[in-house]
Amino acid sequence: MSVLSSTSRDHLSPARVYRGRKGQVSYGTSVGILMLEADVPLIPGDVGNATSYDFPVQYHLVPGATVETVIFRPDLGLRDTFIESARHLVDQGVRAITGDCAYMGIHQQAVADAVPVPVFLSSLLQVPMLLTMLRSDQKLGVLVAGDDELGDQLLSSAGIVGADRDRLAVAGLRSKPYWAQTILEQTGELDFDRLESEVVERAMELTAAEPSVGAFLFECSDLPPYGAAVQRATGLPVFDWIGFVNYVHHAVVRKPYHGFI
Repeated sequence: MSVLSSTSRDHLSPARVYRGRKGQVSYGTSVGILMLEADVPLIPGDVGNATSYDFPVQYHLVPGATVETVIFRPDLGLRDTFIESARHLVDQGVRAITGDCAYMGIHQQAVADAVPVPVFLSSLLQVPMLLTMLRSDQKLGVLVAGDDELGDQLLSSAGIVGADRDRLAVAGLRSKPYWAQTILEQTGELDFDRLESEVVERAMELTAAEPSVGAFLFECSDLPPYGAAVQRATGLPVFDWIGFVNYVHHAVVRKPYHGFI
């Protein structure tokens, strides 16, 4: 029987000496999520539902951040509140920070500059990569929570500039009555089938109007539960926020590969 020397054993095994962080109430959460104040049922598949992930996440409500102050009338006065909220998540040990509304992206650089971990406050940060993946004559269909447009400041904050903007086909869901009632007006009740039907309908309207759409990106954190239905209806790749969170999680929590050859 061969026995590992203490030197080789120390080399193979990490030191099992741990130090606590004062004020931290839980450990082992890789991604922290900044949340809007909202009265919407956050169902499985939603960014705000912890069962959407195969790993633990940490949530933090941003005081004063609402649909009104983030989406429809962006309030730059909330910037310090976003920074303070992000720092709170860092103090709780998270290794990356995201949000539950792409319109939080107007605070992207300020928050990223203020904390020592990666920050990805907007699902729209995926746009430059996704456009590069598509043929140059194809567009990226973007389903958004509000109207059929995205503001200049929001696009710039996500690195979407110049000709890339011309390759976005944006379709807002605000025109769909049940979506507007449930997600924007926040009645506190959600009928999955009705919402799914409207999301699929809007996606089909977009591909009919823009046949060059080669893939979808869901801007809104409430949309991922309906991604499978949109893919069935259109046959196109669907990118969303859950996939983005998983991508970043795997970057900040690397695990060794095991197998055989």
